[in-house]
Amino acid sequence: MELEAISGVGSKTAAALAELDDPEGALESGDVAALASAPGISEGRAASIARAAIRERHDDPGGFLATDRATELYRAVLGLLRERTVTSYGEKRLETLYPSGVRSRIEEVRAFAERALDRDPDEDVLGALADVEPLAEPRDVVVRDRCLATADAERYSEAQQAIPELSVEVVEDARDLADLARGYSTVVALDEAFAGVSVDGDVRVEPDALERPADVVPERSLAFFAANRDSLRAAAAVHRAAGIDPPLDLDALEDALDRVDADGTVVGDDELDRLSRAIDDLDAAVATAESVANDHLRDAIEERDVTVEGSDLLSLVEQGAGVDSLLSRELSDEYAAAVAAARDHLAEALDLDSGEAELARRAFPEEPAFPVEHDEETVSRLREDLVAARDRRAARRKRELAADLADRREDAAALVRTALELDVELAVARFAADFDCTMPAFVGDGESGFDIEAGRSPLLDVGFDAVEPVDYAVSDVALLSGVNSGGKTSTLDLVALVAILAHMGLPVPAESVRIERVSELHYHAKTQGTLDAGAFESTLREFAGLTDGSADRLVLVDELESITEPGASAKIIAGILEALRGEDVTGVFVSHLAAEIREMADYDVPVDGIEAEGLEDGELVVNRSPVKNHLARSTPELIVEKLSDGDDGGFYDRLLEKF
Repeated sequence: MELEAISGVGSKTAAALAELDDPEGALESGDVAALASAPGISEGRAASIARAAIRERHDDPGGFLATDRATELYRAVLGLLRERTVTSYGEKRLETLYPSGVRSRIEEVRAFAERALDRDPDEDVLGALADVEPLAEPRDVVVRDRCLATADAERYSEAQQAIPELSVEVVEDARDLADLARGYSTVVALDEAFAGVSVDGDVRVEPDALERPADVVPERSLAFFAANRDSLRAAAAVHRAAGIDPPLDLDALEDALDRVDADGTVVGDDELDRLSRAIDDLDAAVATAESVANDHLRDAIEERDVTVEGSDLLSLVEQGAGVDSLLSRELSDEYAAAVAAARDHLAEALDLDSGEAELARRAFPEEPAFPVEHDEETVSRLREDLVAARDRRAARRKRELAADLADRREDAAALVRTALELDVELAVARFAADFDCTMPAFVGDGESGFDIEAGRSPLLDVGFDAVEPVDYAVSDVALLSGVNSGGKTSTLDLVALVAILAHMGLPVPAESVRIERVSELHYHAKTQGTLDAGAFESTLREFAGLTDGSADRLVLVDELESITEPGASAKIIAGILEALRGEDVTGVFVSHLAAEIREMADYDVPVDGIEAEGLEDGELVVNRSPVKNHLARSTPELIVEKLSDGDDGGFYDRLLEKF
């Protein structure tokens, strides 16, 4: 898919999307999280791009929601769906669902919705979903102990792009490599020309290094899994709780995650831990070993009576001998034991292996001295050896773990993506369960209109359980009459809501629905007050546009008579109905002027009625389902009829005759 061919995607946005690993796949699947990971793309913008890509793929011209009221209802029903998501991703992903008149798009979402209805919104699954987030790509990984080296300018740029975590240095010859080796622990030369060059330090000639980033900079994979470990673990829990087959071995993934901590350091390696502890404890262990030796020697001296003959003492003095010679002569065994104790303590305290212990022994020399002191040069060498061993071990473990995790990365991404998509499916399943929804059926070719059985709107200001079910069917253009507060507007809202959900490919709140697939929904809400001349003219132009026959439409109009004087309104509505007759239009016009409109129209306009069955304790008792081909009585007529009962004077009877 050409990125700039998508509506609203310019060159800058296309360049940002091109940085994704698979921008076409993200657009194809509507993966809002992946699109939002592109530089400078917010989740809201990502949802908009995904919708535009979907329209492009289905050749969808858009424009289904042709009026403000239609858009308001779409946003309201989308809000109900979003309330039933657990993740922020689910909320944004639902933004890619929109009503469309294109068959392929409707069928695509219907397949998704039918899968969703088979899902069980189990509390354990919902709980696990709470910690699932889209995978993040760490962008601050910098490795300072290694560098790449090349003599080729093009290779230099390629290396900077392929492995930005490492510094890339330009070199000309072996001398330059040697200079780099003095500043970096490892230098990776990218040019074959350097093969066979002998340089002090860790210099590796690896022309294919850019093709093996996990080997050269294992920190990349480790940082990715470290940054996303919580989300990956949560996604694994979702798969287990939901009984979904995962794309990889969950136990193996979790074991690998246990081996890397939050900052990307390899953990759980006993040998690496031993070496790290030895380095950290070296100075303290050496100092303690000295104390052990000196305490041992001091105790030995205090416990012994050392006798030195006068001639021997004179000889020692004449020879310039000191305490060392005296120790060597009189306490050689005790000194050897003291040094042995120091050596044993150092090896045991640092948990050194045999080779390390052999070097550590030389930290305390054989020659007698008091106090006993360590050999700093030997201790420094021991430190260097331990650090080198630790770094080699850490590097090897990093490479091994990074290679293991790198092989799992694609499947890990699929694991999280499946969990996030499950949240969207469960939102649809919960919506359907909460509002007793069913999948609608679209009528065949040659049929038109809609037929709703036991529909209930979830948008009313009462609890859903208290909503009375409504049956209503229209196959052409009808007038809907009825008493005030009888539910005419609510019926229009229900019809619009059902049409929107059906054309989104989603279940609808009814026992059964058959509906025509249309290209546009025009819902004109009730106007508050009479319009001025300019607004009146604009409204007439809107309705004139409905008669051009360019698309199949569902038209819902609520009390159009409020735009001007009642007498003129009846004539205008009659004229609109005449113009729409024979067009590819299904419509419902709510009006209190149904009788007057029928008289004005040049054909027998169908009139349905929401009938009030009477008054009870001053309240209307209403049958909310419109009665076909029935002009409903008005509220005033019902009141007069009630008052006429027992009217001896005949006043109310005479009023009733006027109706």
